[in-house]
Amino acid sequence: MSRIVREFCPLAKQAPPGSIRAVTRIVSKFGGSSVASAEQLKKVSAIIQADSRRRVVVVSAPGKRHTAEAKVTDLLYLCHRLAAIGQDFSSPFSSVRERFVEIQKDLALGQGILAELDALEASLRSECTPDFVASRGEYLLGRLAAEFLGAKFIEPAECVRISPNGSVHPETYELLGERLQDLDALYVIPGFYGSDLEGHIKTFSRGGSDISGSIAARAIHAELYENWTDVSGLLMADPRVIENPKPMVEVTYRELRELSYMGASVLHDEATLPVREVNIPIRIMNTNHPSHPGTRISEHLSTEIEKSTEIAGIAGKKGFSMIALDKSLMNKEVGFAYRLLGIFERHGLSVEHCPSSIDSINVILDSAILNDKRDSVMDEIKRSLQPDKLTYEPELALIAVVGEGMSRTVGIAAKVFVALRDANVNIRVINQGASELNIIVGVVPDDFEKAQRALYAAFVPSA
Repeated sequence: MSRIVREFCPLAKQAPPGSIRAVTRIVSKFGGSSVASAEQLKKVSAIIQADSRRRVVVVSAPGKRHTAEAKVTDLLYLCHRLAAIGQDFSSPFSSVRERFVEIQKDLALGQGILAELDALEASLRSECTPDFVASRGEYLLGRLAAEFLGAKFIEPAECVRISPNGSVHPETYELLGERLQDLDALYVIPGFYGSDLEGHIKTFSRGGSDISGSIAARAIHAELYENWTDVSGLLMADPRVIENPKPMVEVTYRELRELSYMGASVLHDEATLPVREVNIPIRIMNTNHPSHPGTRISEHLSTEIEKSTEIAGIAGKKGFSMIALDKSLMNKEVGFAYRLLGIFERHGLSVEHCPSSIDSINVILDSAILNDKRDSVMDEIKRSLQPDKLTYEPELALIAVVGEGMSRTVGIAAKVFVALRDANVNIRVINQGASELNIIVGVVPDDFEKAQRALYAAFVPSA
């Protein structure tokens, strides 16, 4: 067997000599809205059956069926909080029980889930951790989904290791890969949780089922990681601000990271890392519209998309503050910026952006973390650095125009500034990274939506 086959298709070595075949499996992760009811799980089944490469299914806990309904995971957290202080948790637990029993009955499955629910209720009446309780939404749904799909159930606590800092422990990929060796078998894995290095149930941060899907894809060297949700891919702008924004056909990992940081509702922040490191693409798909191509996320854009698009998207976020410092000959003082940023470090404050010029420097922070530390930070800056002028702007909104093609396209910055000028939006601050992947502008909150609409109209031609 060649080295290439062993490296990229390690499971092929199990086949008898002369019978090696291509190993092309897809991991399909289904979010809460995709498994919220029996009807949605029937759609999941149809999607799995439509492509024989879909061999590993990762599921979330049931999500909301309507806006007024609570998520199962939120109900489980509430049950634990009430139980921990000796209060009656029967009402929220009854809601949890009803959700799973309804799915079980509507799919005509066995009654094993009833014993599982009884065991969970008993655990709540004894000592159990919040991570254990929160993980039960995924666990119980995974049990039902495995039975319904005729799949093998994989217990994440046995093969997904989570380090003390919440990251994926490297041994996870080997452990999980060993459990998923059968190339023809269909597997169901609950998302969101695993175990710590001592074997106790531990969850990822909220939305962590995206991470679980990414881990599974890497563990089996998947051809593709599909993330199924209730939208047809990622949008180029916030639909709450822009009416019917266009979907992204393709986006790179770097573009996705920038858009996510600036507030775009996309994948969990840590979900791309496991697959990005080994160059496995992601596709965002719609469970309710499976024929839609969705959005492909990969390391590089295709040649066609690269040539035809200027930007990937526009995203923005409110809730920033800016401290602006002016001092003549600031550039001549060795270590000036170092001393300035050291002040924020000593106060435990993370700096978001730090645009500067020859005699001025602006420090932009999340308003929520600056909060009551502002006066002490300002006082220390005055004492230590003796600026000519020091001002504080308490309300700032940031908007990012993001795209891999910006660095090689003439006139991008001009288009940004002209669009905002024509919309009568005053730019308070401008920042562009050395990679030229984005241009960030700061505006007052009252201009936030107007600025986004102006930028979208400038870069995305109307149909």
